[in-house]
Amino acid sequence: MAHLQLTAVAGGRDDEMEEVALLGTYDEEAGVGTGEREGEGDEAGMRRVQLRVTGMTCSACTGAVEAAVSARRGVRRVAVSLLQNRAHVVFDPALAKEEDIVEAIEDAGFEAELLPDSAVSQPKPQNTLSGQFRIGGMTCAACVNSVEGILKKLPGVKRAVVALATSLGEVEYDPSAIAKDEIVQAIEDAGFEAVLLQSSEQNKVLLGLKGLHTEMDVDVLHDILKKMEGLQQFNVNLVLSEAEIVFDPEVVGLRSIVDTIEMESSGRLKAHVQNPYIRAASNDAQEASKMLHLLRSSLFLSIPVFFMRMVCPHIRFISSLLLMHCGPFLIGDLLKWTLVSIVQFVVGKRFYVAAYRALRHGSTNMDVLVVLGTTASYVYSVCALLYGAFTGFHPPIYFETSAMIITFVLFGKYLEVLAKGKTSDAIKKLVELVPATALLLLKDRDGKHSAEKEIDASLIQPGDVLKVLPGSKVPADGIVIWGTSHVDESMVTGESAPISKEVSSIVIGGTMNLHGILHIQATKVGSGTVLSQIISLVETAQMSKAPIQKFADYVAGIFVPIVVTLSLVTFIAWFLCGSLGAYPNSWVTETSNCFVFSLMFSISVVVIACPCALGLATPTAVMVATGVGANHGVLVKGGDALERAQNVKYVIFDKTGTLTQGKATVTSTKLFSGIDLGDFLTLVASAESSSEHPLAKAILDHAFHFHFFGKLQSSKGDIKKRKQDIFSQWLLEVSEFSALPGKGVQCLINGKKILVGNRTLISENGINISEEAESFLVDLELNAKTGILVAYDSKLIGLMGVTDPLKREAVIVIEGLKKMGIYSVMVTGDNWRTAQAVAKEVGIEDVRAEVMPAGKADVVRSLQKDGSVVAMVGDGINDSPALAAADVGMAIGAGTDIAIEAADYVLVRNNLEDVITAIDLSRKTFSRIRWNYFFAMAYNIVAIPVAAGALFPFTGLQMPPWLAGACMAFSSVSVVCSSLWLRRYRKPRLTTVLQITVE
Repeated sequence: MAHLQLTAVAGGRDDEMEEVALLGTYDEEAGVGTGEREGEGDEAGMRRVQLRVTGMTCSACTGAVEAAVSARRGVRRVAVSLLQNRAHVVFDPALAKEEDIVEAIEDAGFEAELLPDSAVSQPKPQNTLSGQFRIGGMTCAACVNSVEGILKKLPGVKRAVVALATSLGEVEYDPSAIAKDEIVQAIEDAGFEAVLLQSSEQNKVLLGLKGLHTEMDVDVLHDILKKMEGLQQFNVNLVLSEAEIVFDPEVVGLRSIVDTIEMESSGRLKAHVQNPYIRAASNDAQEASKMLHLLRSSLFLSIPVFFMRMVCPHIRFISSLLLMHCGPFLIGDLLKWTLVSIVQFVVGKRFYVAAYRALRHGSTNMDVLVVLGTTASYVYSVCALLYGAFTGFHPPIYFETSAMIITFVLFGKYLEVLAKGKTSDAIKKLVELVPATALLLLKDRDGKHSAEKEIDASLIQPGDVLKVLPGSKVPADGIVIWGTSHVDESMVTGESAPISKEVSSIVIGGTMNLHGILHIQATKVGSGTVLSQIISLVETAQMSKAPIQKFADYVAGIFVPIVVTLSLVTFIAWFLCGSLGAYPNSWVTETSNCFVFSLMFSISVVVIACPCALGLATPTAVMVATGVGANHGVLVKGGDALERAQNVKYVIFDKTGTLTQGKATVTSTKLFSGIDLGDFLTLVASAESSSEHPLAKAILDHAFHFHFFGKLQSSKGDIKKRKQDIFSQWLLEVSEFSALPGKGVQCLINGKKILVGNRTLISENGINISEEAESFLVDLELNAKTGILVAYDSKLIGLMGVTDPLKREAVIVIEGLKKMGIYSVMVTGDNWRTAQAVAKEVGIEDVRAEVMPAGKADVVRSLQKDGSVVAMVGDGINDSPALAAADVGMAIGAGTDIAIEAADYVLVRNNLEDVITAIDLSRKTFSRIRWNYFFAMAYNIVAIPVAAGALFPFTGLQMPPWLAGACMAFSSVSVVCSSLWLRRYRKPRLTTVLQITVE
């Protein structure tokens, strides 16, 4: 862990990937803002139609169609898509007809066809949906840019992000403007494979069906679904044994749908919810299997060609057979031609298809380079073979070159698919935490639990009572209503010690029940569970692009044209030099010539260049790092946050609940007016009962303990319940309560004003603080305690001393940050004496005290003025403005509340060690990314000149094209494997963190 190196990176927060306000209607995407409408009531009676428009070739055509249709009377809105050849038109049926719109398009010189089922009344506007698509066939950053560009041009698409490492794309779209099938079609038209994995549409589900074999089974299922209330639409796929169902969750539940299908079919059909992650894993396996099949085929055909070239000439019997003539051709040449043709055009078909589609859309990628190199070698060999057959002069042929290049590229791609699959192991492990089934407790007529039933865990509904056996996983987030046990939450929160659970305890889905039987009531299911939110956060982070990746995207856009140019320059240079006699004839073998000699160098240049390594350098590392962070309870919300954290110079800590344990206790009480201690505590507790401040809770607990200690004999869960009942009877009635941030609270009790707070609150209300009270207060503050003053009816009646112990790791974490070259700052609303006493104890020199919650953001900005990167560590609730203002916001101790929008990092555990873990992980990740870029750039910078023959005049070494193909294949694999090294990351321990130094 020693010798971490800090490297300054210019630039601050990159807001490109931050959430944006998404517009909810297709109207605005079509270019018409809501302000242009006369009112929501005008939507009533409007009709929307979709038309297929053929003959459009460019954006000028779409403009012509829009202008022609808009000119028609009654047309309200028009949007035309060139890629989809579609027009979406909203019009007033009282003023125009569908035939008028078709006629307008035909008059503009195009053909129009009204699509079926589109002449229906306009449905109610829907919110923007977020769909996750699996995109196959992407090989480099240029492919990502191409797909993103196409998606963003689609009507109704608000935002599109594509990740190369995961082969996933997230698209936010308006379902009233574009359907998910149209998005899939657009991706496939661009030359890639696409399938929707999941959508944020809550009332749509994909069911897998067992027993669905024949059309008769489909008819039975149709009859069952038609009779069910609440089903809006459904689509049954016999081939995949799936049914997509759209339903109203307010009318019918998902479990009811599944149970009805099984019951009405007399058990013939059994439905289960399809898990999108399991489908994704299945697709990964299919892709790897497909690549392996191609590799085997290529090897089976290429190895004989290689042997005929390299081995068979040394075996006299086989050599004589291959040199026999079949017409004008040698048998050996015909065999090689036949085998290589299959490799080139059957096995290698995927490269041609991908290259054609990329070029058709004006982009380039690795497939273009592979096609150029292999086709040049193949075409030359065919021409040389034909030339030798008809002239008798046999130039050298290089059929094995194209076959071996394709074989090595496929081998590299297969290894790359396997390696990229490893980068998503964190997601897979999180998904596997969810148990497949759950034990549902059924109630009888009297409301008692009389039986239990095993159900699919995805069918759990809020309010269900579930039985969790020892050694099994908790199926959903919930509250314990019966039983006691210990639960291992390390797989979710990173907390290694088992947590005790009893009645009223909160449990997290996916955690392991260790000992006793628990009955829990489900509170959150599906996407609302903690585990689902963690998976969502990790996925979002893996989808995001770190700012450093912009460099790779830029290089990918110009890489292929530069390589092709260099290849041509290489060929021309060697050919001209040979023609002019600039190098000796001995360099060219007797069986070759100057043209072939130059061509081999040119092909090697094309084949050895690899844009994939650059494109994979950042996303694979970010993907592994976010997964590793999640395993340690450190959730990163994006690659940009991960990148900023490596350059943190200042870490600002909130005092209460961050540096301290957040478990304040009252240590001393002093009275000044002769009031009884019990009455004093009742007054103060009544005033603080409506406050949510941690100190208010401490005062309430102290007063309750004083009055009722030893009087409640029952279990802990019963005590909690009775405590709430007692509060309602014991506390005094409060009116006109108001919390004053940074000062305290005030309210009326028995018609008299009571103030509970700090010195500022008392002084502002003109209440005198006696010398005795001031002396006691100063003594508390010098001992790192907070003094709470209480005034009742304009008189100071008492003072309480409250302390919040420091976390045991606080001192060593602050010292560790100093060794890492990071300055710690403490900010608090407490008084200066208490703040300085706490800071001295923990080892922080820079203290900002008596700061209001809104002022914490100003402290952040003051430290950012010189361009420093500032991190803020807080609880994510009171500190939201400061977390948002900081370059890196870290919400610590989030526990089950991980969806804190203001934070860039969510530290699930309430442990300051994770602050060091977050920064250390960021540094190691971007150190690895820089190594990836260095290797990828160095590879191309060194490999291309070597392939071009830069060393040949000095060493006589020439890199054959097939060897260049092997080098290219392994370059991207090596970058992915380099990123996978991050999986070995271990968080720094407290015993070693002080050894971290800055070189």
